[in-house]
Amino acid sequence: MFQLATLKNLIPMIVLIIGVLPASPAEAVEPTPDKQVDVDGGVAPQLLQIDKMIAEVWDAYQINPSKPATDSEWCRRVYLDVVGRIPTADEASSFAADNSNTKKQKLIETLLYDDLYTEEFARNWTTVWTNLLIGRTGGTENRSMINREGMQKFLRDSFARNKPYDKFVHQLISATGTTAPGGEDFNGATNFLIDKVNEENASLATAATTKIFLGLQVQCTQCHNHPFNDWKQQKYWEMNAFFRQARAIGQGMQSGMGNVATLTDRDFAGENGNSPDEAEVYYEMRNGLVAVAYPVFVDGTEIDRSGYVSQTNRRTALADLTVKSPYFAKSIVNRMWAHFLGYGFTSPADDLGPHNVPTHPALLDYLGQEFQSNEHDLRQLISWIVLSKPYGLSSRQNKSNVSDDPLLGEPPKFSHFYLRQMQAEQLYESLMATTAGVQRSGSYAEQERVKNEWLQQFNTAFGTDEGGEATSFNGTIPQVLMMFNGDMIKSATSVAQGGLIDTIVRAPMSNAQKVETLFWKGLGRKPKAAELSLAKTLINTNGGNFAEGLRDMWWVILNTNEFIFIH
Repeated sequence: MFQLATLKNLIPMIVLIIGVLPASPAEAVEPTPDKQVDVDGGVAPQLLQIDKMIAEVWDAYQINPSKPATDSEWCRRVYLDVVGRIPTADEASSFAADNSNTKKQKLIETLLYDDLYTEEFARNWTTVWTNLLIGRTGGTENRSMINREGMQKFLRDSFARNKPYDKFVHQLISATGTTAPGGEDFNGATNFLIDKVNEENASLATAATTKIFLGLQVQCTQCHNHPFNDWKQQKYWEMNAFFRQARAIGQGMQSGMGNVATLTDRDFAGENGNSPDEAEVYYEMRNGLVAVAYPVFVDGTEIDRSGYVSQTNRRTALADLTVKSPYFAKSIVNRMWAHFLGYGFTSPADDLGPHNVPTHPALLDYLGQEFQSNEHDLRQLISWIVLSKPYGLSSRQNKSNVSDDPLLGEPPKFSHFYLRQMQAEQLYESLMATTAGVQRSGSYAEQERVKNEWLQQFNTAFGTDEGGEATSFNGTIPQVLMMFNGDMIKSATSVAQGGLIDTIVRAPMSNAQKVETLFWKGLGRKPKAAELSLAKTLINTNGGNFAEGLRDMWWVILNTNEFIFIH
């Protein structure tokens, strides 16, 4: 796409723009006040409590938090985290122009509750939870019974309707029906467990359910007692016994989005096959002896040992116990905190076991209780987190908090915003939203298929018993090459008629305003004087061809740290 000579001309611009990550405080837009008030004038008590408990840790470590992020930085990170893309030029400039002290609250209310953003909100969280529940490659392999479209439909409907989280999880754990949309017994929630219940005596179902919804990694005790706490091997197999009635019926995928499979519950006669009256599970201990297990929840609650579905539906009982567990609310709070702040209160965020002490235990307990008291409302939880002081801090560190760096093994103090790279899905959606050269077409399912095909260039399934997978969208050569010269970047930077560059060139604006438009679109801010000067130089290197100059500059913006990072 670009010749070496052109790239040499772009280097000064790249260096200049990269140098503003994060923005220099001297040139930053004046931030809005720390305390974010509700539209009716009150401060949410949850915000006050979050700020208080976080500040107590800062005081204990004698840390001064970073300054607040600029309005443009905060606005950009909120759009990326809440709806999965950067703001458009109009959205970013409109927020910057609002001088009210309730502007942040109003934006969050809009993104969470305005019908204009319902589809994007649901799309983003469908992506997040699809990756969590079935993985980035789930439903794309020939042996898989997962119908990816069916999983996404269940999730999209749930998030669009703001389904309470306890009901959402209960449906995922207890689901029965067929996996593909269109059938009479279709239930998209079945896609979570359809591939997991038949894998090695439901080992994947046991591990995924407890880890995702309780933050407990009981799979560590599958073959031996836990090395760091008093959890015994028995605990794993007691949880495993809850899944022994579940049956996945069907064949692996034969076409693009998967075959129709059925998840159901059938009587379980126990592993000795004698009678379902007391349906047991056997496992081998490290000393070679065989032990027996019946369904017992992680807190010690026992259910009827019967394997008759009509008498005791074990998965339904497990769903009931899960949503009532004290780990349940804390687990989702920890996961959501990690989504927005980059790190949870534990590392990893899905391990709340007794060996893994949280960095802010009182705050985790408090938010878990508040989440439960507010009817497990995920949108309410999101609003508390994104309007809190730690989320609103700059990513630029100061002398007192330079050691607050989890990458160095330090527990996070959240005294500054932790830089993190966009996910591949966020990049895709951002390019869709900000350029006229990349457009959606077809139904929602067709759009997702196109998106998934693009994403698969970065995803690899290991084919292991644990269902492992990896992504190369993490600063590796495949990502760099895609950003430099990939088909999507070529389309985004095209000067063809109807594309972004052509549209800007034809717009009734001055050349300086056209350059400014690109900065608003890509970086959510105005260009600085030095950047405007370099842009002029860049255009001159193209023989005065303004369209080609804008094209090169847009390419530079898309390849800067300021664009690819959440900061």
